[in-house]
Amino acid sequence: MHRDPESRRNRRIGPGDGHPLPRYRWWQPFSRALLHIPLTEDDGRSATWSVDVRLGGDSDDGEVRARLYRDGLHEAVSPLPAVFPVPGGVIQVAASSFGLRRAHFVGFDGAEHQLAPDPGSAEGRRARLDRTRPGLSRLIGGVSMLVLLVALVLGTPQIAQEITQFPPVAERFGSFVSPIHLPAGWNIALSVAAVVASTERALRLRYHWLLDGGVLDGEE
Repeated sequence: MHRDPESRRNRRIGPGDGHPLPRYRWWQPFSRALLHIPLTEDDGRSATWSVDVRLGGDSDDGEVRARLYRDGLHEAVSPLPAVFPVPGGVIQVAASSFGLRRAHFVGFDGAEHQLAPDPGSAEGRRARLDRTRPGLSRLIGGVSMLVLLVALVLGTPQIAQEITQFPPVAERFGSFVSPIHLPAGWNIALSVAAVVASTERALRLRYHWLLDGGVLDGEE
């Protein structure tokens, strides 16, 4: 029997237990994402909805979950990707290997609004740089994009060659010889630079399936 995707998503959502939103600590910038958005309730009052994600996974089982809070009290929890029903629409949350790639409110009219990162978080500090030093912010973003493009162009042929060396692959598709052969040290440096670039883009919730998904990220 065909199952409604929305009903499947709703079954992934667990109820909250009402505990207060933990305070964001100074040592959590790359292990925790915290974002907020004010929404108008059905009775006309405004409430602040917050999404808290421990990027390294929960300590008990390692699964990455999004926790939803309303005015600082735990409302719901869901494994990622998560879709939380809220007044006026839904909040969508998804992650990549480098951080969050999506944390948006999508209204019933289709309008989208990105949640605002907590000022103390790494995402919040990156957003503050964008506001206070827009020129520097654009330069950093451009360098990140350039690094990922270079990594894609130089790394893909080499990886394709390695994959086609496996006998089952070679027998079916033949072997591929990469026209590019970089020293091991250069490849390591390129991989590290690509990780840093994708992490920087994740701080801005920027994600492209080819650049950021590539060979380093197993996310769809």
